[in-house]
Amino acid sequence: MQQTYWLTNVRLEQGYIREGAEVTGTQTGLAHLRIENGVIAAIMDGNEPLTDNLPSLDGKRLLLLPSFQEAHIHLDKTYYDGPWRAVRRSSSVFDRIEEEKVLLPKLLPEAKRQAESILASIQTYGSTHVRAHCNIEPVSGLKRLEATKQALESYTGKISSEIVAFPQHGLLRSNSVELMGQAMTEGATHVGGLDPYTVDENVEKSLHTMMELAVKHQAGIDMHLHDGGEAGKQTLLELVRLTEEAGLQGQVTVSHAFWFAGAEQQEAEEMASRMASLGMSVASTVPIGKTVMPLPMLQRVGVNVKLATDSLTDHWSPFGSGDMLEKAGRFAELYGYSDELSLSQSLAYVTGGVTPLNAAGEKVWPKAGDEANFVLVQASCVAEAVARRADRKVVCYQGQVVSGTLA
Repeated sequence: MQQTYWLTNVRLEQGYIREGAEVTGTQTGLAHLRIENGVIAAIMDGNEPLTDNLPSLDGKRLLLLPSFQEAHIHLDKTYYDGPWRAVRRSSSVFDRIEEEKVLLPKLLPEAKRQAESILASIQTYGSTHVRAHCNIEPVSGLKRLEATKQALESYTGKISSEIVAFPQHGLLRSNSVELMGQAMTEGATHVGGLDPYTVDENVEKSLHTMMELAVKHQAGIDMHLHDGGEAGKQTLLELVRLTEEAGLQGQVTVSHAFWFAGAEQQEAEEMASRMASLGMSVASTVPIGKTVMPLPMLQRVGVNVKLATDSLTDHWSPFGSGDMLEKAGRFAELYGYSDELSLSQSLAYVTGGVTPLNAAGEKVWPKAGDEANFVLVQASCVAEAVARRADRKVVCYQGQVVSGTLA
């Protein structure tokens, strides 16, 4: 594809239609976008003729959305693109860890290929960024990190990525501190962790060690936290304190954060406010059942909530599609976001906070200077795209078509 070209006849949102104070619809219009060296360089009204000789590609009146971000996925251990296997019953995380010790060496030979298959799939669904959590523990050493890096390198120029060094068998419990340090020097971008109370059995030491690794390697933190009750509360309070002390504002993510699902409302809001003041994030799969999370409250208070896949058919869970638009739709359905405005704004949870219109109905995306990372979908507006999980026809990363075709 040419470095500079016109993408013509794409549908952009222009503003909300209101009846009194209520948003009842979304106004759209056609536009031409000049793509130059991976950036949206100019935007023209779709009724205006093009006057230069640049090549043009027809957007066929499809709706333009910002591309999606996969905030938490395990690429390195999966059954995806292999024989079907359901999950074996397990009574605890420790049983599952013991299962992994036997299973991981068997999965390793196919790890790179299967990771590439997952990347191909999530890109078809519209994701152009991925944060991968990669096992770092004595059974695997750095082999799974190497497979993950190789898979991501094969997608250079197609997707951006981060890698979390994840001590799945316990940072302290499996004596993985040295391995974690090596992983950080070998390409991991974030320090991970797992339930410091239940798995490492030492909240303070586990979190301090994570922080030391992050500060030493000038990296962020993304920790799995499944613990609820007093254990989860202790962990979050200590993590908040250490985040402030280490100056890691805006660099710490809590994945899952299930403590919030069972916490009293006032206590949950107070914790969320403390996290928000430090720019902390929560990555969530939008769980249903007894672990329903107060995600709207977290976002309202100021925590950066990002939706994610987590497992994609592996020995932990047989579920997960890697479709972030489906995840946004599930979010909207679970929390009763069925009106035009809330459906439209739900897209922000899978795009890194970007929506074509802000809550006031003002156009905020795309604009000249934005990276040309976008998805063309068969829908009349964002609200319909979220509610109906609209078909993704074309995905572009830095102006290059990485899924689908434009003619």
